Amino acid sequence: MRALTIEADHSLKWGEVPEPELHGEFDVLVEVRAAAVNRADLMQRAGIYAPPPEWPLWPGLECAGTVLRAPAGGRFKAGDRVCALLGGGGYAERVAVPEGMCMPVPDGFDFWQAAALPEVYATAYLNLSIVGEIQRGETFFINGGEGGLGVACIQLAKHVFGAKVIAQVASDANGEFCRSLGADITVNRFKDDLVATLAANPPNVAIDPVGGPLMGKCIATMPYRGRWISLASMAGPETVLDVNQLWRKNLRVIGSTLRSRTASEKAGILAGLVRDAWPLFARGEIAPVIHARLPIQQAAEAHRIMEAGENRGKLVLEF
Repeated sequence: MRALTIEADHSLKWGEVPEPELHGEFDVLVEVRAAAVNRADLMQRAGIYAPPPEWPLWPGLECAGTVLRAPAGGRFKAGDRVCALLGGGGYAERVAVPEGMCMPVPDGFDFWQAAALPEVYATAYLNLSIVGEIQRGETFFINGGEGGLGVACIQLAKHVFGAKVIAQVASDANGEFCRSLGADITVNRFKDDLVATLAANPPNVAIDPVGGPLMGKCIATMPYRGRWISLASMAGPETVLDVNQLWRKNLRVIGSTLRSRTASEKAGILAGLVRDAWPLFARGEIAPVIHARLPIQQAAEAHRIMEAGENRGKLVLEF
């Protein structure tokens, strides 16, 4: 089969690779019709984020397609339309996936829409529900509301968990976009005072893939038992944090990743996501926002768009 591999010079090459191996009795073989791009793909391409050892070396953390082979008596059968959360290997014509990491394509969705669901919505659901333990009526802050993860966080926080939502964005236009998704307050990172906004609207839960120098001051605005969840450090790995705030307010600063969790953990996360969010997708109350659909051979252009921060929502590669 063919896949998009990472070469020694960090370029991408569409070429022949070995067929997937079904390692367990509960593995599903999927013919990939679409795969979505994530920032982790760019990190892997740069050589700083290796896939788990049991997954292929080529990138791709989510896909959608048709089941070619499934375990007897399992949840899926050949011909079913599924989307899947992967540890890697989605940029390929076929991929083997543990059955628990597959989900049915929501009613009315095409493959290119479904491919945009597993990674960002599972990450959002994990950190809102399980890590962040968000409660209805609490205030939620997402740092970077216009990207794929930000869109998923805004939609789930507002429409599934009933939170007040604050989003930091890169422009006034992106702020308007995020408000159309359900954000109550938006902050332009280049014009507005984020710390003052959070101080006036203390977030009970925050999901932060940005980090950087401002992170410590933002954490200090949280109310009693606030939960600040760090996913990455796009603005830098260092900040100054007044640790007295942690014990005085019983705050929690939590590092979280999805990719390193076990297949059984991921299966539980996805089961909750399907239970709580899939009816909203089927009714059209929420939907993934797709910035662009490109042929798989143009993955390098999709990576460039993401690296330049030009996208609102997801970038999808089609086969």
